[in-house]
Amino acid sequence: MGIEIERKFLLRDDSWRAQVERSEHLAQGYLIGAAALAAGHARASVRVRHAGDEAWINIKAARLGIERAEYDYAIPPDDADALLATLCDGVLSKRRHHVTVEGVLFEIDEFLGDNAGLVVAEVELPQVDAAFPRPSWLGREVSALARYYNVNLVAHPYARWTQAERDANDGANA
Repeated sequence: MGIEIERKFLLRDDSWRAQVERSEHLAQGYLIGAAALAAGHARASVRVRHAGDEAWINIKAARLGIERAEYDYAIPPDDADALLATLCDGVLSKRRHHVTVEGVLFEIDEFLGDNAGLVVAEVELPQVDAAFPRPSWLGREVSALARYYNVNLVAHPYARWTQAERDANDGANA
C-alpha cells in the first residue's frame, strides 16, 4: 500500500526564493471532490494532475493528518486535459518550486487564480516522527487544517476566505 507522510507549512517570508532549483506549473482537479468528502459519500479524493509533459491520477485517503494512503498512476497528458475539462468541478492552478535544504526536498506551492496569495511548503517524510530541517522561512504548520488541502481549495478558494479563516490556527502546531 502507498503511504504518504507529508507536513504542510505556511511561509514567514520570501527568502526561500533564492534557493529554488526548479519550478513547474501544475493544473489539478478532482473527480471526487470536497462536496462528496464533506457529505461522507467518499472515503478518498481522486485527483487528476497535469505538469509539463506528465500527468497522473492520484487517489488519497480522505482523512486529516500527516499520514494517509496514497496511490499515483501515470496517464497520458491528453487524457488528463480531457478529464480536467469535462469531469472536474474546477481546476486548481499553482506554480510548484523545488527547494532542497540539508538534503530534504521542500515543494513550495504558490497558488494562482482564486487561490493567489496562498503559498504553502510541503515536505514528504519517510516516517511520521522523522526529523527534518526548519529553515527560517518555514512558518506555522497547517497539516491538520483541512481548508489547506488542495481538494478544499477548489471548493472554497483562498480569495473567499475571511480574515478569521486566514488567521485561525484551529489547534494546529505553531
